[in-house]
Amino acid sequence: MEARDRRLSLGLFAAAGVAWIVVGAIGFLVDPFSSAMAGFLGAAALGTAIGVNVMPLFWLAGFARQRRIAYRGDWLKAIRRGAWVGVLVAVFVVMRLNGVFQPQIGLFLIALAFVAEVTLTAGSTNRG
Repeated sequence: MEARDRRLSLGLFAAAGVAWIVVGAIGFLVDPFSSAMAGFLGAAALGTAIGVNVMPLFWLAGFARQRRIAYRGDWLKAIRRGAWVGVLVAVFVVMRLNGVFQPQIGLFLIALAFVAEVTLTAGSTNRG
């Protein structure tokens, strides 16, 4: 692991800490059922916090899986996967607030994101 990888990981964890503080502030100060915008604000904050939190974890998992070798594009992949997780969490929260969330729909959206990520990863991999 190089110093830039360590700095980026720590920076993302610090950004996740700030995002979790924002989630806590919204959770204590705003009623999500008071207005539609409050629910969307909470969903966006929660999706951002979780998405940024898992980005360095995705990179570290790939780094460990590849026998401690960092390839070019691994950070891009980790950031993209964290963004998928953040968007899914935000969509699930909004669906839950509107009363339309069902496990079947949630599993379908997860499968859709998984297929999209596998397609994007397979298209960008040039390792032999």
